[in-house]
Amino acid sequence: MSWEGWVIFALFWVVFVTTPGPNAVNCVTNGMTYGFKRSLWGVLAILTQATLFLMLSAAGVTALLASVPEAFFYGKLIGAAFLIYLGVRGWINASRPVATDHVSAHSIYGRAFVIATINIKSIAGYFAAFTQFVQPDVPVWSQMWVIMPTALAITAMSYSTYTAIGAGLGRSAISAILNVWVRRMMAACFVIYGVMLGSASAPGRT
Repeated sequence: MSWEGWVIFALFWVVFVTTPGPNAVNCVTNGMTYGFKRSLWGVLAILTQATLFLMLSAAGVTALLASVPEAFFYGKLIGAAFLIYLGVRGWINASRPVATDHVSAHSIYGRAFVIATINIKSIAGYFAAFTQFVQPDVPVWSQMWVIMPTALAITAMSYSTYTAIGAGLGRSAISAILNVWVRRMMAACFVIYGVMLGSASAPGRT
């Protein structure tokens, strides 16, 4: 990958991971609920998903899945239902105090990993990255030494920032009523993303 190609790829990835989506909403929610340090388990889950998707994209699996209408259709329905479920549950629980001591790091990690994996934005982004930025005349695995560190570093910075924003909101002296409405707004975002996911078309299709 040339220097110019790397710059374009890095800028694409910045836009890809900083545009608000389910991952960002989950990071903000985690930060508000559990604090910055504990919520980093959620960021680690996103990085795990990113590493997995980068490897699968390099192997051509992501493009293959995106080209199979049946797999994409059922996958997006399951993902949409899960996001809507999280949103409805979050709305209902918004006015209730959160018992953070009973939520394990494993739970934070697992939920974040599932949200990241079912996110249609992820499939579309990796599909675009490996069709637009990977040089076809150069072995793909040799290009991964540049692509993977760049993508993971930008991803880590982006979602750590979202988590810090959430933690800042959680620590701020906002009223209990405002806190409830912020949590409900995050819950509504999950429902909206679920509806958008359910109506999305496969990457590369119209």
